[in-house]
Amino acid sequence: MGSVYLQTLRRDFRLMTRQKSDWLNPLMFFLIVLTLFPLGIGAKPNLLREIAPGIIWIAALLSVLLGSERLFRQDYKDGVLEQLVAARAPLFPYVLAKISASWCASGLPLLLMSPLMALLLGLDSKAYWAMVGTLIIGTPLLSLLSALGAALTLSAEKGGILLALVILPLYIPLLIFASAAVEQAGFGLGYSAQLAVLGAMLCVALAGVPFAVQHALKLNVG
Repeated sequence: MGSVYLQTLRRDFRLMTRQKSDWLNPLMFFLIVLTLFPLGIGAKPNLLREIAPGIIWIAALLSVLLGSERLFRQDYKDGVLEQLVAARAPLFPYVLAKISASWCASGLPLLLMSPLMALLLGLDSKAYWAMVGTLIIGTPLLSLLSALGAALTLSAEKGGILLALVILPLYIPLLIFASAAVEQAGFGLGYSAQLAVLGAMLCVALAGVPFAVQHALKLNVG
């Protein structure tokens, strides 16, 4: 299982270096959204700070969703998934590797860009660290839910539209609690309760989503 995980992860990293648009397009979309909001609002720093948590997380959700459809699509078209299922190879490490690669391509860049987010949206130090905390917990959850949606809609003809319909309702609790944590920190209030809820959601997703993705892939290939 460890061999399948490492081989799949290495393969995905090689593909990311060749097909840079797969991870650059969502990242550029995220940057454009963050840049346009301050320009559109104008010289209203107080208003910008108030709506910053929602801006950050809506942009993050949409940018991750933008690249989700391609998560398993190429392997499905190339017959890689069919060969794995036919050979009765363990799909669980394959799924974990795909989710890990997805997080490295989408979630990790958002974390690295957090100082730029704080600068563009005028966040103070407390709100900044709350944002970093929510990104650390929330971005793996985004990758897990995106993998679930991609697996469920893998064989659909218009998978992108269906993927959005399936995944966006699951994103709503994450959006609510992550935005609330950053907002609470901006007002100088505690936000440990929101982080605890996000942590619980991540633990539940880690325990169940990879298995659900594995079964969904088998159903689509079969």
